[in-house]
Amino acid sequence: MYVELKHIHKTYGSYKASEDINIGIQKGRLAALLGPSGSGKTTILRMIAGLETPDSGDIIIDGRRVNDISPAERGIGFVFQNYALFRYMTVYENLAFGLEIKKLPKKEIKERISELMELTGLQGLEKRYPNQLSGGQRQRVAFARALAPNPSLLLLDEPFAAIDAKIRGELRSWLRDMIHKVGITSIFVTHDQDEAVEAADEIIITNKGRIEQAGSPLDIYKNPETPFVAEFIGESSKIDGYHQLKGFEKGSYKGAIIRPEFVESFKSDNTKFKDIINHSEEGTIEDISFRGNCLEVKLRVGDILLTTHRSLERRPVAIGERMHVIVYRMYAYDDEKSYLLENKELIGKEMVTF
Repeated sequence: MYVELKHIHKTYGSYKASEDINIGIQKGRLAALLGPSGSGKTTILRMIAGLETPDSGDIIIDGRRVNDISPAERGIGFVFQNYALFRYMTVYENLAFGLEIKKLPKKEIKERISELMELTGLQGLEKRYPNQLSGGQRQRVAFARALAPNPSLLLLDEPFAAIDAKIRGELRSWLRDMIHKVGITSIFVTHDQDEAVEAADEIIITNKGRIEQAGSPLDIYKNPETPFVAEFIGESSKIDGYHQLKGFEKGSYKGAIIRPEFVESFKSDNTKFKDIINHSEEGTIEDISFRGNCLEVKLRVGDILLTTHRSLERRPVAIGERMHVIVYRMYAYDDEKSYLLENKELIGKEMVTF
């Protein structure tokens, strides 16, 4: 592992910001620290950077314990949420600042900046000031400035928070491509799961100062290990009486989490579902919301409220309409773990959805 945190603890008074943190990140990977506000993700990032000191445990970068090494000597580039660009310096001067402090020759500085401008797509903007740039361009400048001194590790604190939604989506792909092109190990903090899923090679989920789960975006989405992860990732309906639904038996679980993609609703005349209609139950549409590429439909089945997504290509439905409803699977949970449950009545049946 290129970056390792071993048994890290950090408290502020009686508040446990980090409790027995153990993570490892491979060289050249882009990892996301994902969690709600106050979950401890920024504290972890700041301890790696040397801006905070752990109460106990080891921080290791490239095989070297860095707990007692100053931030300037750790070889880290840092991109702040608000860019932290110098307002009265041009783009060129912002990029040159750190290199000039290191007293590099002017020719070398010029060559390095030219390389970075091309890498980040900022050619022609050398003489502009930050207030003459778009949010996306300012973020690219902040990224280029962090890369200027050739750091061994790049840290980014909520790098897309100050950018509008459309540009934010474009920058996610851009950042991922740049990280892989440069080959620098990188860690970014976010509370936005879409950012983490789309940009990161690995996601580390934090909650109340602890690590809930770490793994690839696909693995975490499909195999949540804890109740928190099952509910936090994706869109979910948390229910108690899961055993009331056809195909599921009551176990020793406290409850269950059902995602929209686990639910199908249809009318009696839909022949695509003729083989499984006997395994369905009746529900009533309580709410319909337009989500751009689909409809979000809320259905009441007994005393359980479920959410599903409906393609815009299917026939329109209305609030109050009665529907057949099937739940394919769910995540049941106890105090510590979550478990994938499949609808027993549908085993061996062919599902046809669109």
